[in-house]
Amino acid sequence: MGRLIHFEIHVSDMERAMKFYGEVFGWSFQDWSDYAGMPYFGAVTGDEGQLGINGALMKRHGAPPEPGQAMNGFACTMGVDNYDETETKILSNGGQVALPKHALPGMAWQGYYLDPEGNIFGIHQPDENAK
Repeated sequence: MGRLIHFEIHVSDMERAMKFYGEVFGWSFQDWSDYAGMPYFGAVTGDEGQLGINGALMKRHGAPPEPGQAMNGFACTMGVDNYDETETKILSNGGQVALPKHALPGMAWQGYYLDPEGNIFGIHQPDENAK
C-alpha cells in the first residue's frame, strides 16, 4: 500500500510562501537546501503525535500555473478548527478564493484557495451540522 508521507509545494518566491503558510497555518520551516541541492525548506505542519504529514516548499522550475488552468497535480487540504477565521487569514495574507466555502452535508465545510504563488489548496472544517 502506498501511503502519502510527504508533500512538496512548488514556489517562485520562497520568503513570500514561507510567510504565507507560517501566518495562515502556523507552519515552521527548516532549510534542507544542502540536502536537495536547490532551495528547499521542510515544512513542519503540526505535532508528531497529531494525524497528518509534513512536507516542503521547493523552488519552482518553470512558469507558475496560469489563472483558470485545470489542476495538474494534487490539491492538499488542511484541516482547520474554524473555517471563517482561517479564510480571513488566507485573504489577508495574499491568498484568493478559488472555490468558495460549501457544505459537505452532514460532514464538513470545504473550500479551495490560491496561495500567493498560484497553487490551489483546500481547507476543511469538520461539522456534522453543515448543510
